[in-house]
Amino acid sequence: MSPASTHSGENAPLLLIEEADKERYQRLAAIFEFLNYRVEPWGNVPPKAADVIAVGTLDGPAPLRDVLSTLSGVESCAAIIAIGPLDEEEFGASNLAAHLDWPLRIDEVSIAIESTRARQAAPESDSGDEALHKLEKVLVGRSPAINRLRKLIAQVAITDATVLIQGETGTGKEVVASAIHYLSQRRNQAFVAVNCGAIPADLLESELFGHEKGAFTGAITARQGRFELAKGGTLFLDEIGDMPLPMQVKLLRVLQERSFERVGSNKSIEADVRIVAATHRDLEEEIAAGRFREDLYYRLNVFPMEIPPLRDRIQDITLLAEHIASKLEREGRGSVRLSTGSREVLRRYQWPGNVRELANLVERLSILAPNGMAEVADLPRRILDRTGVSLLPPLPEPQADTGPASPLAGLPEEGLDLREHLGQLEIAFIRQALDEAGGVVAHAAERLRMRRTTLVEKMRKYGIQRVDDVSEA
Repeated sequence: MSPASTHSGENAPLLLIEEADKERYQRLAAIFEFLNYRVEPWGNVPPKAADVIAVGTLDGPAPLRDVLSTLSGVESCAAIIAIGPLDEEEFGASNLAAHLDWPLRIDEVSIAIESTRARQAAPESDSGDEALHKLEKVLVGRSPAINRLRKLIAQVAITDATVLIQGETGTGKEVVASAIHYLSQRRNQAFVAVNCGAIPADLLESELFGHEKGAFTGAITARQGRFELAKGGTLFLDEIGDMPLPMQVKLLRVLQERSFERVGSNKSIEADVRIVAATHRDLEEEIAAGRFREDLYYRLNVFPMEIPPLRDRIQDITLLAEHIASKLEREGRGSVRLSTGSREVLRRYQWPGNVRELANLVERLSILAPNGMAEVADLPRRILDRTGVSLLPPLPEPQADTGPASPLAGLPEEGLDLREHLGQLEIAFIRQALDEAGGVVAHAAERLRMRRTTLVEKMRKYGIQRVDDVSEA
């Protein structure tokens, strides 16, 4: 394919994209342009002139490993980023700067690109201030909890220490692990992730250590494991708390001896990897219950790191929501802003799904209110129920006293958002008028003493379903 080139400035670093899928090419180009790269399609410019080369879906039968092998032979300092699935031969064919999976996550792309720029400018490790500056773009927030986390990442990244990340589901453990890798001395090598809880117990050993041909039924070829694929880089063991006990024994041995054997082989292979493990479980409770080995826990717990849940960093919710909405807009997946009232409701919610739940909500709102404002009424019912918010506030009870009512009657001690409150009252009265008028907009407008066109505009503003009666014609 040869789509039109795009430019972010003639002096911007050059990035070549090899991607046969036109839609994916456009998404890649948009992301890398946002990161201040001058984007050109593969074939328009000689590879040796590029600063970065992104290789995705190929157009033709040539295997990816052949392309990567060719690139590794080009006299160029270009960093190569592979996008999509890789087998062990493709992985070993070139010195990749990064390997990213579809669908792309802007935070991982940003970390990979930032580290690539840093390597090209200065091979040595980043200073603490530079590392913190990069982390602010990935770990969004200003709360004390997230500031402490960023400092811990910057401190441990420059070492080779084993890291144990603990935190609830959806807090971003893999984002933290990849940030540690891309700020470390091993960032020139691979970052390989494996979910220990998602792989069947009888396949996990082969997945981690590889196997020889004929080692078991179905092993028709030799295969590298994740330890070999991550050679010189970082191996991320996600959900380590779900690893079966027999496998824990074998992993402990590898961590102690820094070597392993493929299944079906007696040849030792050096385990030149940095280990970052993560779990949502309380491993001390798992040890007490006999489900996790205490010696493995202490081997992994060299540098413990706790990711705070979103409910402990409420002041970051607005920033996070804006960051997620901006990412969706850059990717052409909609745009949304949160009203003052909806932001207040989100700050009162407990977020059991953490940042992942917030990301899903913002994406949902971008569909419900595309290029517009998300009001309280657009929020899911479960959030409204758990925060005690009612969309239809009760109408004022008739007063026996015919004297004038105080305008401040019922004002809560903590105050309220007057605009939001009046908006909800307006919605309630419009709906009541429509109900009493049998859904006839003209009759409801008479009850509310307003023009029919004004009522129609307000119904459109609040998303109130319009029901026309034949008599209106």
